[in-house]
Amino acid sequence: MRWLALRTVTVVGCIAALAVVSKLLSANLDTYVFLVVIQCGVAMTLAGSLNLINGITGQFSIGHAGFYAVGAYVGAAWTVLWQPIAVRYLPLLHLGTPLGDTLTLLIAIVVGAAAAAVAGVVVGLPSLRLRGDYLAIVTLGFGEVIRVVILNIDAVGGARGLTGIPTLVGSGDLAFFWVFGLVVAVVALSRNLMRTTRGLTWLAVREDEIAADAMGVDTTRVKVTAFVVGSAFAGVAGVLYAHYFTSISPDVFGMDMSIIITTMVVLGGTGSVSGSLLAAIVLTALPEFLRFMQDYRMVIFSTMLVVVMLTRPQGMFGHGEISFATFRRLLGRRRAGGAKP
Repeated sequence: MRWLALRTVTVVGCIAALAVVSKLLSANLDTYVFLVVIQCGVAMTLAGSLNLINGITGQFSIGHAGFYAVGAYVGAAWTVLWQPIAVRYLPLLHLGTPLGDTLTLLIAIVVGAAAAAVAGVVVGLPSLRLRGDYLAIVTLGFGEVIRVVILNIDAVGGARGLTGIPTLVGSGDLAFFWVFGLVVAVVALSRNLMRTTRGLTWLAVREDEIAADAMGVDTTRVKVTAFVVGSAFAGVAGVLYAHYFTSISPDVFGMDMSIIITTMVVLGGTGSVSGSLLAAIVLTALPEFLRFMQDYRMVIFSTMLVVVMLTRPQGMFGHGEISFATFRRLLGRRRAGGAKP
């Protein structure tokens, strides 16, 4: 009971903190800066979800944009194509009211996450026999297959993209709440997973799959579960992206997006939740803040990535994490340094 009460207080505290921060940011940030903040939040979810697959379980997936696309298109298809039919039988889903918008978005999140999870199973099953570069090739091909399939489906716009998606996520504090609430969920799952017995089996598969299998770990279940959970979160990120920007196209979910998401995980430190989130912020915000350099901004951006990977090949954090204990240690060192004569 004490554990349940503590978890409840933590969840309520996180929700209250998100509500307060979202109000403050939406009221004080410029529209363009707020847009970059939302993009950072979506990127953090994508990096955190891929970290479950690549970092914690040790699989080498570079087709994460495929799951992102599945969630975005299925969620948007529900809102644009199927919701007008469903509202005839369920008046509560009528758009334009807080209840109708929230219910419609929640259903979009559920169907988008479920579709992406099914795609995760489709990709996760071949991972039982493949690893390393071979698995990377399969996942990269999957992402391209998804993009090409979307290009040839006229019902969702084909190459033109899907437009007219209602802004169910909102444009101010509500958007921040939805997007960063998802980030909190990814972080909470990842950190709690790494501290439980089930999470230790995931880490065991990452360190040595053969040894883990010999010790009785169900490696098949671990790898498929990692793909399912990671892809489901990527699908939810796609749903929120679609219902914030109100239009999506296959170009958004191309191979370059998969490479960028993978770079976030590698740059932050494979297996580090804090590192992948920080790298997602840097890789999303830095190109925008370098726009004053015009044509040279991407050259500077690429050079910085090369320098970081040469000087810190294990990533910014390696397997380390930022926690309250980290700040306590830094504060203790600072006090100890100040106490010296």
